[in-house]
Amino acid sequence: MELPTDFKEFLQEIRPTENQRSDLQTGHKTLRERLLADEDLKKCFISDFLQGSYRRATAIRPKGDRRSDVDIIVVTRLSEREYTPAKAMDLFKPFLDKHYKRKWRQQGRSFGIELSYVELDLVLTSAPSEAEVGILRSDAVTSDDDLEEAKDWRLHRSWVALGSRYRSDAKNLLAEAKGQDEWRAQPLHIPDRDADKWEPTHPLAQIAWTRDKNARTDGHFVNVVKAIKWWRVENYEEPKHPKGFPLERLIGECCPDGITSVAEGIVKTLEKIVSQYALTVLAGGKPILPDYGVSTHDVFKRISAEDFKKFYDQAKTGADLARRAYASEDRTESGNLWRELFGRKFPKPPESGGGTGGSSRGGFTPPTGPAVPGSGRFA
Repeated sequence: MELPTDFKEFLQEIRPTENQRSDLQTGHKTLRERLLADEDLKKCFISDFLQGSYRRATAIRPKGDRRSDVDIIVVTRLSEREYTPAKAMDLFKPFLDKHYKRKWRQQGRSFGIELSYVELDLVLTSAPSEAEVGILRSDAVTSDDDLEEAKDWRLHRSWVALGSRYRSDAKNLLAEAKGQDEWRAQPLHIPDRDADKWEPTHPLAQIAWTRDKNARTDGHFVNVVKAIKWWRVENYEEPKHPKGFPLERLIGECCPDGITSVAEGIVKTLEKIVSQYALTVLAGGKPILPDYGVSTHDVFKRISAEDFKKFYDQAKTGADLARRAYASEDRTESGNLWRELFGRKFPKPPESGGGTGGSSRGGFTPPTGPAVPGSGRFA
């Protein structure tokens, strides 16, 4: 059964809480305000924006004592001809020492900042082309609205963030954004300290792809992603990978268009992973999955074939369980099977709600024959 009402409750339980979202906003807004006010860094500052699962609306609630995290891109004027990745990152260290002393660490491509209530990932870029500067400062890029909040988001200069729609010209601007082609943004370049070179990345293409996929799945894709992410963290501590965007990219590869429920999307995505990569695993390999907007970047590059084999076997188990939950026509049995897949966050079904007359579609009892006037089936 699809059990849409139960899935709605389950998804509410695995999304970041209001307090966690508030902590994320406090953390990234404070960091962005400090960057803007910094006398040294503001000389090379062009723009900043959120990327990652928070912006794509695919984030899940952290488990246990783990903190929520958010990724912040800082677009700079730093020329790749003048600044090596290490030299560019060194510019930010005095700022980090001033505001986040003993709370930050340098990573291969970013700075990690651990606060008591949130974790921040600060990623700087080299200078974009002059033609890109305007769009990178627009609401379409700098907005904090995620894809579930801003369903009409478009990468266009005239798109207006939700918090600015009080403007008298907002309606006309949004109509302009809707009626014109989107900006064909180019990849940004981020520092790879270990490789000592600037690497292309395209977070805006990742957001746009997720939006389009969500539209082709009637808004279910981001929820399928959240559910499968939760299935992983609920059931398996190892292997640690794939997780995050690589897992989301794999789900995007295998989730079919045209699904009509989250349950259907979960079943078909897990089954597609099993069927599509059977020979790959048998041959001791792993998928090659190009990044959106940067086809030369394989998002599975750092995932070992051994880890993918373990994940694949877990997906087989999950696909079998999800199929049985989906196919069951017994309300209680189906609910218990979904609960076995997702754990206690999935609502416990009624103990005696069995039979085929359960609420397979959110409380609506499917008719068993032609409706009879006066029987109560007309409304």
